[in-house]
Amino acid sequence: MSSELPSTAPQRIVVQGASGSGKSTLARALALSLGVPYLELDSIYHLENWTALDVDTFREQVSIFAAQPRWVSDGNYRAVRDLLWDRADVILFIDLPRYRVIAQLLRRTIRRGLRREELWNGNRESLRNLISRDPERNVVLWSWNTHARYHEIVPDEARAAAPHAEVKVLHGPKEVDALRRRFHL
Repeated sequence: MSSELPSTAPQRIVVQGASGSGKSTLARALALSLGVPYLELDSIYHLENWTALDVDTFREQVSIFAAQPRWVSDGNYRAVRDLLWDRADVILFIDLPRYRVIAQLLRRTIRRGLRREELWNGNRESLRNLISRDPERNVVLWSWNTHARYHEIVPDEARAAAPHAEVKVLHGPKEVDALRRRFHL
């Protein structure tokens, strides 16, 4: 598939990338610019007290969303990739350098922790988690450990699983900014 986005506005866009790469910010802006529904997968997966939604219910909710004619979604959940990738026109991967992602993630996590910002379903990030050695609790460790997947592995999986879709890897801030300009974001 071509690395260029289609000349007409895509109808269904998936945005993926390491935690802290800016995928939710970009996806929200795309949805707003295109006037289409937006789904942040984390918002339905993480129930109260960070309890995970069971896979069958998660798939059912994502399937209902994906059945719409136009949308933008972001998130990296393998359990629902097929539902989104099968319908996507464009699959974007944000692949910023690891140092930049970690810096963005640290700023975001500290801001959220200090302000006690609610994320989804009453959940908040705890600054205490930044000192945890458990990547399931420490989002910075999670991002550090999973960052490399978005260079080639997951984009190659998308190309194989969704040959109908344009798969575009945004390798740096200039490419993300160019995409934002294209959609007047």
